[in-house]
Amino acid sequence: MLKITAIIIDDEYLARENLRMLLADFCPEIEVVGTGQNIAEARVLLAEKKPEAVFLDIRMPSGEEGLDLLEDVESNNFQIVFVTAFKDYAIKAFNANSIHYILKPIDIDDLISARDKLLNYKELFSQDSSNLDSYLESIKNFSDNIYYQNESNKITISHSKGIKIIADVSILYLEGDGNCTNIHFTDGTTFFDTRTLKVYEEILDVKKFYRIHKKYVINLTHLTDYLQDDGHFAVMKTGVNLSVARARVPEFVKIIRSL
Repeated sequence: MLKITAIIIDDEYLARENLRMLLADFCPEIEVVGTGQNIAEARVLLAEKKPEAVFLDIRMPSGEEGLDLLEDVESNNFQIVFVTAFKDYAIKAFNANSIHYILKPIDIDDLISARDKLLNYKELFSQDSSNLDSYLESIKNFSDNIYYQNESNKITISHSKGIKIIADVSILYLEGDGNCTNIHFTDGTTFFDTRTLKVYEEILDVKKFYRIHKKYVINLTHLTDYLQDDGHFAVMKTGVNLSVARARVPEFVKIIRSL
């Protein structure tokens, strides 16, 4: 059985113990090798235990926040699972960069999902070191996004063979496919992701992307025309015509006029 070592960092003792017991009961593949209440203790544990993962509380009233540990990731090569009670805190950045996170109070299914991601990433890292580089890049994107409060222009997609990092400018449009999404790029290539179109609508920059139809989110940067010819259509720079839902036409036209 594939295993992974981990430490838990949270300023609340009961929160640390609760997570430790939940991992023992539901995620035996994760071996907790230490716990700490602040970033200083986290750094000591990282040096002594060299864990492969850190379950990290974001908000700690100790002068440092969990995010301050991000600067240590590359030198230690550990994965991070952020644990937060703040439902809206950085969620968009988490999703854009495929960062592991769990909301408090901890749901068992979410915990098991985080375990699966940790083990999957560990396997990917062992198969190809470039996957680790991609993960570290996603952490850096996340860090920059949070510290400087900028909208990230990159998103990260986890898949069976590794981690794909793409610049949002390269996206032509996204097409919903059931509970999955086909991403169409400006170079004519496509990528299939298991996240829904709704997820992408939430994580992409609203100044660049707009949902014109239940099936389509377009990159306004690559929009060339709006046609009213036996229907309503957005024409992208590659020449593809995409249907605009009648209910969205007024808002879409308003957005076009403001570009």
